[in-house]
Amino acid sequence: MKSYDVLIVGGGMVGASLVQALAGQGLRLAVIEAVPFETRSEPGYDDRAIALAHGTQKIFRGLGLWDALSVEATPIHRIHVSDRGHYGFTRMDRSEEGLPALGYVVPARLITRVLGQVIQEPGTLDLYCPAVLSELTFDDNGATARVSIGSVEQEIAARLVVAADGAGSAIRDQLGIPVKIHDYGQVAVVTNITPQLPHNNIAYERFTETGPLAILPMSGQRCAVVWTVEAGDSDAVTALSDTEFLARLQDRFGYRLGRLEQVGRRQAWPLRLIKAQESVRPRLALVGNAAHTLHPIAGQGLNLGVRDVAVLAEVIVDAVRADRDPGDLAVLSRYGSWRQGDHRRVTAFTDGMARMFTLPLPAFGAVRSAGMVALDLLPPAKRLLTRLTMGRGGPVPRLARGLPL
Repeated sequence: MKSYDVLIVGGGMVGASLVQALAGQGLRLAVIEAVPFETRSEPGYDDRAIALAHGTQKIFRGLGLWDALSVEATPIHRIHVSDRGHYGFTRMDRSEEGLPALGYVVPARLITRVLGQVIQEPGTLDLYCPAVLSELTFDDNGATARVSIGSVEQEIAARLVVAADGAGSAIRDQLGIPVKIHDYGQVAVVTNITPQLPHNNIAYERFTETGPLAILPMSGQRCAVVWTVEAGDSDAVTALSDTEFLARLQDRFGYRLGRLEQVGRRQAWPLRLIKAQESVRPRLALVGNAAHTLHPIAGQGLNLGVRDVAVLAEVIVDAVRADRDPGDLAVLSRYGSWRQGDHRRVTAFTDGMARMFTLPLPAFGAVRSAGMVALDLLPPAKRLLTRLTMGRGGPVPRLARGLPL
């Protein structure tokens, strides 16, 4: 039976980021991934985009990944937040933070390819893929995982198991870790558009009566769209012709970018809040969507998961250097307590905004507008909001400060 220091279950963006963080630290690493890695690398109009916060960009730079990602990254210079049908708005600008960008929009295809290369790099780790974790047991000395690779079953041992297996985490369910779930009754319709006017590196977050509408700058003067609609309307919206879809979107967004001229393929994703009530147990740590799945408002999901990685990697490396067991609960509790504040703040922010801006009473519209005007006129308050969305609130791990582990 093979034995490892760290077994990462899930080779997606978060799991692969942890591999890169721990590589070269003298640890025996293994990854279990159910789905074969994608090989597509050619850019296309329908590339799905992901917004990376400034803090995430610094972590990726510290991991040695940013040079490969920056070739297709579109910087966000300003963010414009408004409420449809009301006068209030708030603007955030890179100059107020003294930064080259508030964040970056990067094709998911490129992130997947770069991180996939990390996991498949010969000699970095043992990769079990495609494979399914069929059973996981723990004792005082470590964990034992039963892995199914086709018709073959194999047992492997690890001092620490990291659940990076997404919102529907099989590990979380198998171990009976309680979760808080809230169904927003909304669906995110995701697509790309080309507007008449240049986006000028401005990201827009516009609140509508059915939920937030985000329009993010991309390369080639495209914009990525994340349009929240009521769950009962999602099939009708995705079935619209291109002309009808653009007209409906234009009505929701307005003409800040002129006329919307082209739209790509549409995808729809149901929206739920999923929050694990435990992030650590002896020999186990949860990261990314396995620990927290958020409403996409302000694009915080992956960024929160990458910060999980930066903290957990620091905790593991510090423990190993001190000749401590990385799977010991006392070690992992440092990760759990460190991440608790960031999880709580970001979850409260995204959940609160998602609920507040769909309240139908007219009085709430006036309150929201007044609040956004006040926020725009109060630099300290706006700075706190900007720092939260950029991942700069609370204690910052070494990687997020540009320092090596």
